[in-house]
Formats: sequence, C-alpha cells, structure tokens
Amino acid sequence: MNDLRIGVIGLGLRTSLALAAHRPGEGSVVAALCDSDPAVLKRQAGRFEADLLTEHHRELLGRDDLDAVVVMTPDDTHERIAIDCLEAGKAVYLEKPLAITVESADRILRAARRTGTRLYVGHNMRHMGVVRLMRDIIRKGVIGEPKTVWVRHFVSYGGDYYFKDWHADRARTTGLLLQKAAHDLDVIHWLAGGYTTRVNAFGDLMLYGDLPRRDPGTPRPDGWLQDYTWPPSGHRDLHHVVDVEDVSVMNMRLDNGVIAAYQQCHFTPDYVRNYTVIGTEGRLENFGDGPGDTVKVWNTGPTGYRDDADITYKVPAAHGSHGGADPEIVTEFLRFVRDGGVTDTSPVAARMSVAAGYMATMSLRNGGMPYDVPDLDPGLAAYFDRGQVEPGPAGGQ
Repeated sequence: MNDLRIGVIGLGLRTSLALAAHRPGEGSVVAALCDSDPAVLKRQAGRFEADLLTEHHRELLGRDDLDAVVVMTPDDTHERIAIDCLEAGKAVYLEKPLAITVESADRILRAARRTGTRLYVGHNMRHMGVVRLMRDIIRKGVIGEPKTVWVRHFVSYGGDYYFKDWHADRARTTGLLLQKAAHDLDVIHWLAGGYTTRVNAFGDLMLYGDLPRRDPGTPRPDGWLQDYTWPPSGHRDLHHVVDVEDVSVMNMRLDNGVIAAYQQCHFTPDYVRNYTVIGTEGRLENFGDGPGDTVKVWNTGPTGYRDDADITYKVPAAHGSHGGADPEIVTEFLRFVRDGGVTDTSPVAARMSVAAGYMATMSLRNGGMPYDVPDLDPGLAAYFDRGQVEPGPAGGQ
C-alpha cells in the first residue's frame, strides 16, 4: 500500500494532529506544509519530510501529488480555505468547528456536495475512550432510554489558551459557546441520539474583560502556554480585543425530546468535563476522562447518594494526544480518503453543533431569548448520511 500524501495548512496548537498523520511507510506521509508565519513554518519543517514549504495555501493546493489536506487554521478562515481545497479536488480534514456561523457551515457542505470532494470534520472527542464508553453504556440500555444530558465544563487554562490570542475576538470565533463548546455539543447530540432544535442561554465576560491587554500587533508574551497564571485575576498581556464571554450556560431541546444543558467557565482552578446522562432506568456520570478514570452508573433505587454506585466502568487505556483520540481520528480520516463510506464523525453533526452554539450565542447576547436552530437542507443531510454519495438513478446507491 502506497502512502497517502498529505498537505497541512496551519501549524499552530494542533500540530500534534499533523504528527499523528505523518506515518511514513505505514499509510501516510506529510509531504507539504503551509503557514502564513514564516518563522512557524521554518520551526515545524524539521518534524516532517515535506518537500514543499509555503506561506500561501493556494500554492499547496496546486500540487497534483497530494491526496488530502489537513486544515488547522483559525476558525474564521475555515470557509474560505475549505472551499478552496474542495474546489481543488483535495479531500479535506477540517479541524473543528466547521465554521463560525450557520450560513458559513452550510456553504462548506454545499461546496463538498457540488464538487463531489470528500469532507471530514475533526470532532475527535467521538474517539475519546470516555465518550465511546458512555455511548456503549447507553446503547446497551444500562440506564434505559436517555432523557436528559447535563455537561459542566471547567476550563482552568482559559486565560492562557483563549484570552491571549484570536480566540478572544468574537469576529474570529463568534464566541466560546461555539468555538470551545462545539466538541461537547457534538457529544451531547451523539449520546442523546438527536440534534438541538431550540436553545436559550445566558453568559457574560465576568473576569477577563477588565484585565490589562496588549497593544495591537504586539506578540504574545514569552512563555505563552508554558508558564501559567494563577489566580486568573493576575493575567496580563491579554489579546487587544476581548469581547467573548468567559462564563456561559445554555439549555437545549433536541428533536427527539431530550432536554440538555451545558455550562462553561474559563477561570476554574481545575480542568475537567463532567457529563451526566439520566435515562428512564438510571443515570451515568464520568469521573475524569483519562485512562484509568471511571464512568459510574446508578440504576437501582430510590436511595440517597451512593458513592460506590451500582456499576463502575474504567476508562480504557489510550495512546497519543487528546486521550488517544488524535491517532484514532487520523486513522478514520485516512481510511475515508482511501475508501470513502460512513464515518463516526459527521459533517452534518459538525454543522448541527455549530448551529446550536451559534444560536445559543445569539440568545445570550439578546437577554436569554429562545432561538430555534435553522434546519439543514434535507438533500444535503441525505447526501452526507449516505457517506457523501448521490443516490442512483432509481433512488438507490
């Protein structure tokens, strides 16, 4: 089997994903690199075997010897770069979120269908051991039929990761209830078996809005993402634009009747996601999300709280970044490039997580007013549900 030749556009915080795709002699090789920052491009080049280094993504797309492109650029560039890739006939891995508005997400999906080029969106939490474990427990009926999902997201590194660069600017992200929450909203949909149809939300910029900022054009401080600040009120040198919320809560009704809630805070002392799923015959809750952590199930009662639970499951061992999810999602992407077919990740699901996060952000910026989530064109949904294949002349495959 010849190695697939991969191009990478964007060599920032998710370069670990590109490294997971660089498997010379084992199925794929990163053969071309692109980043708008020449210093970053030079620094990362030695980690790969690329024979093209460029600051301009269209030069990379002009190469006939590339089978696929991994796009890991800032969120507000996703639509332009993804559509350029699709129109160039390159299979695309697009790092989440799919886009920063519903309309932008839909334009990407339409371009993929119009060109017939394969599109894959990197919602890697679907490949995390704890998420797959929770999904398996639900599928086996251990807690009955799921009826409500609650997620609390504690982000201890919020000031460092999200308020010192472009993430803090709503023009680049819409907001962290979309940018950061897109993973969790996708997991909520996956565990609950439905998509959000109506939302309302509240949120505010409660802490980072009043802290000292850098002047426009000033580089990030030395030691960024190496030296962390505690307490959060001690942060300095924030991005020159800070207008996204650092606390947000949203409520969701899904198309199958499930009620869900998501809460996010960017100045907690610890970093953890806490999921609770309550079904007709029990509930599950995760305690940590790394190998050796647990998912507990209570499915007898009624009683007071019991720490030992009725069943305790261990999160399986994993290897690689993001709890082992990155190597697994790259493996699925490479299989998809070679063979096509249905994948665990889904461009439709990615669009629906963007739509839920976007409409929730509109709600929290309009006093908590409820908003309906725009429907996706049924033809587009059907195309992606078939594994990005148009129906045959008689309605078959």
